[in-house]
Amino acid sequence: MTRQTLSLVPVPKPRMTQRDRWQKRPAVMRYRAFCDHIRLLKAQLPPSGTHVTFVLPMPKSWSAKKKQAMNGKPHTQRPDADNMLKALCDAIHEEDSGIWDVRITKVWGESGQIIIDTPDVGLEVAA
Repeated sequence: MTRQTLSLVPVPKPRMTQRDRWQKRPAVMRYRAFCDHIRLLKAQLPPSGTHVTFVLPMPKSWSAKKKQAMNGKPHTQRPDADNMLKALCDAIHEEDSGIWDVRITKVWGESGQIIIDTPDVGLEVAA
């Protein structure tokens, strides 16, 4: 198993319109900066067998006791896991239609991270 750990806060893909080409909405600017950062890190996402873990940072307002209790626990709030995967795929691939097998996990953590686990041997489709 090969592991890539990207130390940055995951960002979901926003719903964009034609107007976002010239209007500088904060959500779109965060998404574009996220994509640029992913490209700089040269992250890779193969078409199959990948497990992507999005680690979302806990709010600063939480007590130390709550942070300790929630560290590593499932993140069941927004943003949705599929929108975060869309942002990651769009940042890595020009055309992501070839990606057919990805498992997504979303957990709480001390700091934002994206962990991409890839098997050393690719999955083969049975004919």
